[in-house]
Amino acid sequence: MAKSNVDLICSVAELSGLFEKGTGLQSFLQKVVSVIAWHMKAAVCSVFMFDEDKQELVLTANQGLNPSAIGNLRMKLGEGIVGNALLELRPIIEGMSRNNPHFKYIPGIGEENFQAFLAVPILRGMIRVGVLAVQDPEPSYFDDNDAKALRAIASQLAGTIENAKLLMNLHGREEHATPQQEALPLDTKYLHGISGSTGIATGGSIIFDNILLDVTTETTLPAITMDDFNKALDLTEEQLNSFQKDMEERLADVASLIFSAHLLILRDAQFSGAMLKLIEQGTHPAIATSKVVEDFCRLFVDSNNTRLQEKVHDVRDLGSRILRNLLDKQNSMQDCNGGIIIAESLLPSDLVRMSAQKIGGIVLTSGGATAHLSILARSLALPMVIIHDKRLLKLPMNTPLIIDAEQGSLLIRPDAEVTKSFETLKEVKRRSLEIEDTMQPETQTSDGTAVKLLANVNLLSDLEVVHRLKAEGIGLYRTEFPFIVRNDFPSEEEQYRVYRKMLEGMPGREVVFRTLDVGGDKMLSYFQTGAEANPFLGLRAIRLSLRYRNIFAPQIRALLRAGAGCGLRIMFPMISSVDDLIEARNYVKECIAQLKDENVPHNNDPLLGVMIELPAAVELIEELAYEVDFMSIGSNDLVQYILAVDRTNEQIADLYMPHHPAVLRSLKRIADAALKFRKHLSICGDIAACKTMLPFLLGIGIRKISVDIRRLPQVQQIISSIDITQARAKAMSMLQCSRISEIQAIIDPDSSINPSKPI
Repeated sequence: MAKSNVDLICSVAELSGLFEKGTGLQSFLQKVVSVIAWHMKAAVCSVFMFDEDKQELVLTANQGLNPSAIGNLRMKLGEGIVGNALLELRPIIEGMSRNNPHFKYIPGIGEENFQAFLAVPILRGMIRVGVLAVQDPEPSYFDDNDAKALRAIASQLAGTIENAKLLMNLHGREEHATPQQEALPLDTKYLHGISGSTGIATGGSIIFDNILLDVTTETTLPAITMDDFNKALDLTEEQLNSFQKDMEERLADVASLIFSAHLLILRDAQFSGAMLKLIEQGTHPAIATSKVVEDFCRLFVDSNNTRLQEKVHDVRDLGSRILRNLLDKQNSMQDCNGGIIIAESLLPSDLVRMSAQKIGGIVLTSGGATAHLSILARSLALPMVIIHDKRLLKLPMNTPLIIDAEQGSLLIRPDAEVTKSFETLKEVKRRSLEIEDTMQPETQTSDGTAVKLLANVNLLSDLEVVHRLKAEGIGLYRTEFPFIVRNDFPSEEEQYRVYRKMLEGMPGREVVFRTLDVGGDKMLSYFQTGAEANPFLGLRAIRLSLRYRNIFAPQIRALLRAGAGCGLRIMFPMISSVDDLIEARNYVKECIAQLKDENVPHNNDPLLGVMIELPAAVELIEELAYEVDFMSIGSNDLVQYILAVDRTNEQIADLYMPHHPAVLRSLKRIADAALKFRKHLSICGDIAACKTMLPFLLGIGIRKISVDIRRLPQVQQIISSIDITQARAKAMSMLQCSRISEIQAIIDPDSSINPSKPI
């Protein structure tokens, strides 16, 4: 019987389904090995977990060998084919396993008749988690496609297995009290901060850092039996699985097993098991649940393991869900529906999870409007404000709130009249979206000059909006979001699927894939490169990719494979020299040669471009323009680096000026170089959607504008009102100015504030 298609092997939905009615990690992994063995028609499938303290691999689940070996078979790191795969962090395929110098015969486990061997490391970032292995009696039974499938499965398993290991290492720690926060005065009505993602939301407060439903306020608790408690656990599991399936359908590129930590904690013997023991001793089930959850939270907070500290929110969310189901509080903010989340900080994965639970908006009490969190919130259509006041964390649950993320404001306990006015404003805003109906498939200035209007895209789910608003293409697809939101690096197979769907969703239209751009304010929790004094000037974007080829290779290979049979544009971020570009380009050529040798369908001649966002790139713009196929101006970072102004720093926000003479002259140099070497040039970032800056951009010759999807209608209207002749004259006048005040007087003579703001 033929092996199953790789698509079936890599199905996240199938793995997610294995959680249902499971009893813990052992049961889950046993189902995993059975499913993999069946699909791959392999006689043996094994999962080994890595014990970091002992530096040993332990056989944790198996199908096909002696069952007594589970839990007893141990190998040192580097020992045997399995140990060597984890030591060298690479898959090992052997047609005849005994021919491998690392092969180790283990008597008594029944592997004498198995010849073919395939072992793949399970990694979370660069952290060793374990090994996934298959064996078969037929020599040379496994090939490269099997290795790719197994690597995809290993990638999906990594976060789940590590969560289980963290739980196992947690039990037995001592508890410590945590300090209490001061509360906001009851008469506080209004707080102002920074807008992270625009929109208006009304709802009750949900304190994310203390989301556990408070049963101590209940004057009387209903009689609840042990059977009721078990039913509440079953219902909680059903809800979590339902959320997971919904997210897989809506956000398949970033939602890989995102509720796995919840499910593992739910089934942990010392979590729900501890609750059962307290109930058996006479404690009310609600009080028992609350006590165990708070005990776990204190242990998580006090842990030195940062990855474990991140699970505090998962535990509180899970505990509150169990209590709601237990006390039948189905109408009390079930699933956070419509509520306003208040949190000190959030992970991107938290944001995705909250979207699944249909929250109304978000208030953060620390940090700036970090790019990745704000961009993700916009894609998920979640209003978000950042207000540096930790007293908000002590607001009573379900306090009425209004987020006005248009102004960066939060209204607390608004009266009926204010609430009514904001409900009216929401309706007006909804109606204003009818401008979308005026979108035309092509964009022109008032005198008929064609301008290509493209969209900035973050998620596959954005494609629906791209089509609805008739964007002419995707000028910037930020490939980092599946990396940022997940618990581990997405495998080549997983990336290939996302990129292929993106291209299939835009037939005949250009799609620009920017390679991984992390670092600065976009950090990967599972991949730490060491503390940096100034991460914005550190190991980020193309620097990180070229330093870590094991991360860069799967992405480039996935992009090339996805581009088979269609146009492919790959853009490298943060290029600072011609050498950077050539090194990246040569690596693409190496990957093309590899895929050709492997007879894997791929795009043999992709267009390669660079993002111009550093002053160094501006100085070398003609040399870069000569070498590349296309260029894109990353205006946000370009302004930040030219002016040495952190755009997320409130104290110097007034110094972030895209209309600064140095910025305008840099933009003109870039546009002139593109024209000289006849290379396509686009611009993205805030000024691409700025009413007062668009005439300048068109006036210096830029004819491709790429903006946030939801700004497309407004930007098209602005462009249609611009006359190119007048725009050229205005741009020339601005370029002749040496003072900011002179430029400001030209672009917005009636304004005394920074005019270079997006619409």
